[in-house]
Amino acid sequence: MTHEKLILAVITTNPNKIAGGAPIFTCGTREEMETIATNLEAILDGIAHALSDELLIVVKH
Repeated sequence: MTHEKLILAVITTNPNKIAGGAPIFTCGTREEMETIATNLEAILDGIAHALSDELLIVVKH
């Protein structure tokens, strides 16, 4: 089974604004958030997109 057009993960420094069905990773700094996103891109074979300064998502296109 393959998945297309799917949010694989949410990475944030502000968990108060996040809820949902994808795994959520809470980070202390922007730098930590970017490191986690880079690792998840490779692990999940996805692409990270910044939605704001405190929110990144990893998606599968």
